[in-house]
Amino acid sequence: MRKAIIISDSFKGTLSSQEICRIARESFAKLQPDCRLLTIPVADGGEGTVACFHEACGGELVTVPVQGPYGETVEASYLQLPDHRAVIEMASSSGLPQVGDRKDPCRTSTFGVGQQIRHAIEAGNRQILVGLGGSCTNDGGCGCAASLGVEFLDAEGKPFVPVGGTLDRIAAIRLREAEKLLRDVKITAMCDIDNPLYGPTGAAYVFGPQKGADAATVEFLDGQLRAFDAMLRRELGRCVAEVPGAGAAGGFGAGMLAFFRAELQPGIEAVLDMVGFDRLLRGCDLVITGEGQLDSQSIRGKVISGVGRRSYWRGVPVVVIAGSVLPEMENITEQEELGVRAVFSVNRRAMDFSRSRHFSQENYRSTLENILRLITAAEHMRSAR
Repeated sequence: MRKAIIISDSFKGTLSSQEICRIARESFAKLQPDCRLLTIPVADGGEGTVACFHEACGGELVTVPVQGPYGETVEASYLQLPDHRAVIEMASSSGLPQVGDRKDPCRTSTFGVGQQIRHAIEAGNRQILVGLGGSCTNDGGCGCAASLGVEFLDAEGKPFVPVGGTLDRIAAIRLREAEKLLRDVKITAMCDIDNPLYGPTGAAYVFGPQKGADAATVEFLDGQLRAFDAMLRRELGRCVAEVPGAGAAGGFGAGMLAFFRAELQPGIEAVLDMVGFDRLLRGCDLVITGEGQLDSQSIRGKVISGVGRRSYWRGVPVVVIAGSVLPEMENITEQEELGVRAVFSVNRRAMDFSRSRHFSQENYRSTLENILRLITAAEHMRSAR
């Protein structure tokens, strides 16, 4: 094998993408030492996104003081890449780790995310990727917008910064200053969900409880998001509530679309574009990808589907290593356009996840190394002919 790529999602709660890449480097060095191996860690836009891009693309981490969810000062880092590109994860300034047991989506703000974006723009960046994951907010991205120059006015004409519990106070919006700042800047948001802004499958009902909202608060927040949507339609003429992903990060997806005309992109597609995956596939003999559980969601915009289809278009076979494989996916190799040639589960013994999770590293290593031994055997057979 001349060249191979490892690009796997994490196995949630057991193996990080970086750990998988490390195991792969060690195993290839032992069993396929002449193979040129490229390892690309993957994150979904939440906590760890910047670290994954840093490992995959290099670049420089830039740390800036910004406002945290409640206005306190926090240190947040973004990744500076060549060619005026930057990667930001909203979780670093407006994420659940910042609030701990002080969860309150009615009061938390995305203001600090906007400060990071502003810093990146003022540093000369013209292409900015923002990961929308792990948020503690439900403000529709208004805090971020305010820090970038969007002005929100209440019924008395007084400016204020809306939060999740005050979206219905917005009476007018002024975009002029933000449009000046964002001229010639392209913002792309990594978004791995397709939830709308409001309703039973919207931001508040689906994600509000994990941010600290009880049933009554969820209903209240959903009403706030409905008012937010009505305001966007009235003031900006922008109808974004039903766009898949509008409900991401407490409605931040909708705010990205309405305030910045950003592009919402599945996380894996953003990763593949940013690392130049199509170019990396040239001369590649094999791609190994995977995730914790291979199920029907795996082929709907997740890592395996994005990697598989792009590899298939370029004639590169794909092998999947997963923590577990549900019966519904037994015929995945028959779906030709996915490019998946073989699927392996790391769970080598009939063992419940509560037990097997403690052996994830050794099970992944063993599975990968058995695959490499099989490839080596096939190479020897071919050379012996």
